[in-house]
Amino acid sequence: MRRRRLSKRDTQKIFSGRSHFALGVLALGALLLLGRAVHLQVVEQDFLHSQAAKRQVRTINLAAHRGTITDRNGEALAVSTPVDSVVVDPGELLAATEQIPQLARLLGVNREQLSARLSRNAQRNFLYLKRHMNPAEAARIAEANIAGVRLEREYHRYYPAAEVTGHLIGFTDIDDVGQEGVELAFDHRLADRPGKKRVLIDRYGRSVDDIERIAAPQPGQDIVTSIDLRIQYLAYRELKKAVRQHQAKSGSAVVVDVSSGEVLALVNQPSYNPNDRAQLRANRYRNRAITDIFEPGSSFKPLVVAAALESGIYTSDSRIDTSPGYIQVGAKKIEDDENLGRIGLGTILAKSSNVGASKIALSLQPDQLWQVLADFGLGSPTDSGFPGESAGLLSHFGNWRPLSQATLAYGYGLSVTPLQLAQAYAVLGARGLQRPVSLLRLNQPPIPRRIISEKNADSVLALMEQVIAPDGTGWRAAVPGYRVAGKTGTTLKFTSGGYSEDRYTSIFAGLAPASNPQLAVVVVIDEPNAGEYYGGKVAAPVFSSIVAGAARILAIPPDALRDQQGDGQGLTVAVRE
Repeated sequence: MRRRRLSKRDTQKIFSGRSHFALGVLALGALLLLGRAVHLQVVEQDFLHSQAAKRQVRTINLAAHRGTITDRNGEALAVSTPVDSVVVDPGELLAATEQIPQLARLLGVNREQLSARLSRNAQRNFLYLKRHMNPAEAARIAEANIAGVRLEREYHRYYPAAEVTGHLIGFTDIDDVGQEGVELAFDHRLADRPGKKRVLIDRYGRSVDDIERIAAPQPGQDIVTSIDLRIQYLAYRELKKAVRQHQAKSGSAVVVDVSSGEVLALVNQPSYNPNDRAQLRANRYRNRAITDIFEPGSSFKPLVVAAALESGIYTSDSRIDTSPGYIQVGAKKIEDDENLGRIGLGTILAKSSNVGASKIALSLQPDQLWQVLADFGLGSPTDSGFPGESAGLLSHFGNWRPLSQATLAYGYGLSVTPLQLAQAYAVLGARGLQRPVSLLRLNQPPIPRRIISEKNADSVLALMEQVIAPDGTGWRAAVPGYRVAGKTGTTLKFTSGGYSEDRYTSIFAGLAPASNPQLAVVVVIDEPNAGEYYGGKVAAPVFSSIVAGAARILAIPPDALRDQQGDGQGLTVAVRE
């Protein structure tokens, strides 16, 4: 069948129809594109802007450093050093999964674990991968140009004196928040406030332009402590040597400026290095000098003598009959090593007579004795502001019985911290005035509170000097060229079954120079196990070394010739502590 040939006119009609159709399709497409453009530019403008901002704009922190902690002379005890941390936008990196193995190698982590971690946090746009990296590692990651990965500047806390000041200064956590010591006590002042700014980033997450600063960073305040780092090093060295020599369980030493109440040194053994986080265990970083309590033993007797003088019943010339060398109080027989007979208050301290001290305590009104001891600061925190400070234990006189009042006289039945005992001795050194203990350097001494009269404080000081005499229990505490007033103490430790028969605490507390006391020093050695355990043999030599060194450092003028004070070398004395 023959096909009909189209005429020229028909052909033109068909071509014209097709042209109109094509033009219509193109016009419709143009209208659709125009409508879409209008929709995107008008209707979805905010959405598109937000999506662009998510990919190209970031709000980042501007790091500020934590306040510096220094000693009283400006020596750094805690500083903040800049470090870099690796952060990532998990969504961006998951979109470039081929770069995950490279990042895992640079971070030194397992690739599968890294992928799983990114997947778990896929909805977040900020995730720390590694904190506080060393500069070399951080530089390698920055050069890798991995999608969504960038470095963020932070600060890392560093402690130049390390274990020497560890217990006092404490440490911060990885976010630079104080956790112990001065870092915790004054965290509200030391803490920084990071700033914020909005930046434009490239496809690798690197900042290419600043858009605006939202908030300026605010560094923390600096803290100037009362510590003299030179004396701190000295006390630390001498205490560490003694603890090792006597194979002791632990030890503490405190040095207080009598005229101001400032703590010049505070050390403990065993210590720890706050720069090494592997050592941050509670049994190592506990500040024993402020948180741990002990029964002060005979080192408490000068305070009882002070209360006796304040009562008006006794004077510095009073004598006590200790015959026949013991006293029966209830079911307990309190004894001296020998019958000292009728002795003065100075001999009670020098020979550490428990019978004499007990007779004095029993002759005083309980409320009067308790009030004087409480005024010395016993049974209350020192208000140093140190976190976890113990109040010690001084039971109310209403709970006393004759036996508890008698044993209190030689330091049993109550508990103190080394810092509390140092504050109490500082009252004697300040001639009866008490100033609050301070861990911060003071511009001027605070207004003191009178605890006992100046006359009675001077009398107790003079009586305590007899302890350091060649025939006293504390002759090893003597310091050549200086007069020293102090008292030894040796106590049996209380255990769950009662008082131990072979576990001791060795104590020496004293003041120097005795003519015008400037330093109150307390040394406590817990459980010495090398044979010696008396405070006069274990703790007194540490006191002597600390005072001798501190006197040189502070240029304290000598107040006695060497032959007047004596160093006790070659003397053998059998005494009771």
